[in-house]
Amino acid sequence: MRDLVAGMRYLGKGQRWVAQHGRWWGFGLIPALIALVLYAAVLTVFAFWTDDIAAWATPFADDWGSPWQGLLRGIFVALLFGGGLLLAVLTFTAVTLLIGDPFYESLSEQVEQSEGDCPEGPDRSLWAEIWIALKDSVYVLLRAAGFGLLFFLLGFVPVIGQTVIPAIGFCVSGFFLAVELTSVAMQRRGIPVRERMRLLRGRKALAVGFGTPLVLLFLVPFIAVVLMPGAVAGATLLVRDLVAEPEQAPAPGEAAAEPA
Repeated sequence: MRDLVAGMRYLGKGQRWVAQHGRWWGFGLIPALIALVLYAAVLTVFAFWTDDIAAWATPFADDWGSPWQGLLRGIFVALLFGGGLLLAVLTFTAVTLLIGDPFYESLSEQVEQSEGDCPEGPDRSLWAEIWIALKDSVYVLLRAAGFGLLFFLLGFVPVIGQTVIPAIGFCVSGFFLAVELTSVAMQRRGIPVRERMRLLRGRKALAVGFGTPLVLLFLVPFIAVVLMPGAVAGATLLVRDLVAEPEQAPAPGEAAAEPA
C-alpha cells in the first residue's frame, strides 16, 4: 500500500514540476498534440468499422432472433472498442515518446538538473536513440498486447468479465504505461528494457500507483495531451529514487583511506 501511494505522489510531483516551469510544459505539449491528431483520426475510422467487424467475427449469430443477436454483437462491439481505447492509451504514450524523443529527453534532463546530479547519457546519435526507443516500445507493447488479448477473451465470462477483469486490466495497463514513461530516464542511465521491466516488477505497486491513474485520466479526451509533460517529469523523479546510483569503487591498486 505504501508503494501504491508513493506512485501516485510521483505523478503529483511531476505535474507540480511542470506547473512551476510553464515553458517546459508548453515545450512538452508539442509531440502530444501531434499524436492526438493522429489517434483521433484512427479511432474515428475504427468506430465506423466496429459493427462490421462484430458481424464478421460472429457469423454463427446471423440466424439468431431478437434480442440475442443484438445483445451478443453489442457486447462484442463494446469490448472491441474498449480494448481499442486501452490499446490506444498504451500506444499513445509509446508513439508520443517516439515522436517527441528529443523533446522529452530535454524535459527529463531539465528535471534531473533541477534536482541535482543529472547523469550523462550515452554518446549516441539522435537516430540511434530513436531506433532504440522504437525497439524497446515494440518489446513492451507486444507483452501488453498479449495481456490485452487475454483480458478481451475473459471479458465474455459472465459477471467477472464485466467487473473484475476490467479492473485488473486497468492495473496491468498502468504497469506497462509506467514502463514506457520511465524509459526516457532509464535510457539516460544505459539500462536496457529487460532490466527496466525487472526493476519495475520488483516494485509493482509503485508502477501501478503511478501508471493506473494516468490510464484512467488518459481516457478523457485531451487530458493525455495536458498531462503528458508532467507524466514524463514524474517518471523521471520516480526513476531517480528507484535506481540507486552505485558507489564509485576505488581504482585498482588503491586502498581505502584509513580513518585518522
